[in-house]
This record gives sequence, C-alpha cells and structure tokens, in this order.
Amino acid sequence: MDDLDLLKEEDVTLVEILDRVLDKGVVISGDVILSVADIDLVYLGLKIVLSSVETLEARHPLPTHLKNDHLL
Repeated sequence: MDDLDLLKEEDVTLVEILDRVLDKGVVISGDVILSVADIDLVYLGLKIVLSSVETLEARHPLPTHLKNDHLL
C-alpha cells in the first residue's frame, strides 16, 4: 500500500498514520516572528523531525566516534 492508497481509504486509524510517519519520517518547518508595534524583535526558524530512531539511523548513520553502544 503506498501513501496515496492510504489517503483514499475511508477508515484510516491513528495507529496506521503513526506507523507510516515513523517509518518514513516527517519534517515540519515554520517561522515565528515576534514583533511589537510592527518592529520585528525576534525571528525563529524551526524544523522538527519526527521519525523512528531506526529510520534515522538507516538513512543517516552516525560516525563511529559518536556511537556510544553502552547508552543504547
């Protein structure tokens, strides 16, 4: 079942959507600008990555000097 088939189904459970998101991964990005009296004071650029650890490691393996096997 591909992503379009999942969207066409009428009865899609939250578990199926969560499984798909964790399997594929999702990046959510946005901008927040805090301003007072039309003067921009703070700009935040945000990127959120939502994925399973297994998916991230498969796509972007850590360099060997950063791996801590005793922590996993």
